[in-house]
Amino acid sequence: MRFRLSNSAGGLWFWIAALTLGCFCICGARAQERFQPGGTNSIWVGEPGEGFNRWTEEFGVGIGAGFGMTVITSRGTHDWVLGDLEYGWVFSDVVGAGHWYRGNWQILLQMFGGSQFYPDTAYFVGGGPLIRYNFAAGHRLVPFVDFGGGVAATDIRNGDLSTTFEFNLQAGAGTHWFVRDNMALTLQYRFIHLSNAGIEYPNLGVNTSTLLAGVTWWF
Repeated sequence: MRFRLSNSAGGLWFWIAALTLGCFCICGARAQERFQPGGTNSIWVGEPGEGFNRWTEEFGVGIGAGFGMTVITSRGTHDWVLGDLEYGWVFSDVVGAGHWYRGNWQILLQMFGGSQFYPDTAYFVGGGPLIRYNFAAGHRLVPFVDFGGGVAATDIRNGDLSTTFEFNLQAGAGTHWFVRDNMALTLQYRFIHLSNAGIEYPNLGVNTSTLLAGVTWWF
């Protein structure tokens, strides 16, 4: 059966794209506040690790590998290698002052892509928005947690997927190690789920534990 994108899936894809574009237009405009008279060019509220200034931007690149899990409904494991690009803004001041969980909220636009190498060779690409919380731990190791989702395209099948169009859901954690005041080595874990929300069957899903290592620049 030839795959055709349903009206409901197409509408959801449109709203995800519109919401992402709207958020980044607003954040991009507000980011200019940091460079107006009275603003600051520093990314930090105080010393490195004490929290980011609002509207600080970042650009990150990463590479890694994912190893499949037979969880939720998937029956087979899917192992892959992938690359990752992230671009985002810190959209909050430091919250939770005086508590162990103090930190900043951040929105990112992520793009990823790579190749499955087990059980066979297949491509996948995807992207979407992520919401991240960066902990202001007071030192150059800045832990974070994040979650998000979006859309993807793939020719992975193996009885778990049946369509090129898929949704992706993600959740993870990691840390930035700031080797300079505005550059960090980034290590993160991410659980990635692909499925098509029942557009066509089989739709058992692909689930992987993915490890990524990369570099992030802040400005």
